[in-house]
Amino acid sequence: MFKFLKLLKEDVDVVFGQDPAARNRLEVMLTYSGVHAVWAHRVAHAFHKRKLYFIARVISQFSRFLTGIEIHPGARIGRRFFIDHGMGVVIGETCEIGDNCTIYQGVTLGGTGKEGGKRHPTLKDNVLVAAGAKVLGSITLGEWAKVGAGSVVLKDVPDNSTVVGIPGQVVVQNGVRVKKERKDLNHHKLPDPVAEKCDMLEARIAQLQKELSDVRGVSKEDDDQAL
Repeated sequence: MFKFLKLLKEDVDVVFGQDPAARNRLEVMLTYSGVHAVWAHRVAHAFHKRKLYFIARVISQFSRFLTGIEIHPGARIGRRFFIDHGMGVVIGETCEIGDNCTIYQGVTLGGTGKEGGKRHPTLKDNVLVAAGAKVLGSITLGEWAKVGAGSVVLKDVPDNSTVVGIPGQVVVQNGVRVKKERKDLNHHKLPDPVAEKCDMLEARIAQLQKELSDVRGVSKEDDDQAL
């Protein structure tokens, strides 16, 4: 029991190192939904380990109702785990999260289908996953890895690496920017397939107009004026 209470205390203490808005322990304990979700999960996980699955799910779903954060009771979470803001966070059943990890609102640590077994990500120690990122499948994020906001990560990430984009690409590793043969993917300049298709259609229409003007024996400019 003493070990469990110490674990809960650490969940409160870590907030002060991550959130400059935190003022005192009472405020954190009463108002931080991320802390409430982690505490509820630790209780639910204890029931889950004892194969009391129904009680575990009831606790996790009640926590989801109160906090907007869904953590499956089967997920294994280490010490000093911090969920900042938290609304919309989803953590799957076979997730494994190490110590000193931080995730932000809208993050999904999920699977990619209906496969069995280990189907959710593993986060090693000191991983940070920014707002809205999706980490999917049985992949591993190495120690000190960082995932940029809005990224979709489908492959393993090495230690000390930063990943951004859709799909996620390693852009920094061990403090050095990774050079690629193709242009680096800027996660704030994502491709727009609709705009690309419209550009293709406009180019095709212009080509057809030119061919029609050639058949009619007039210049394209005269044809455009006639239209």
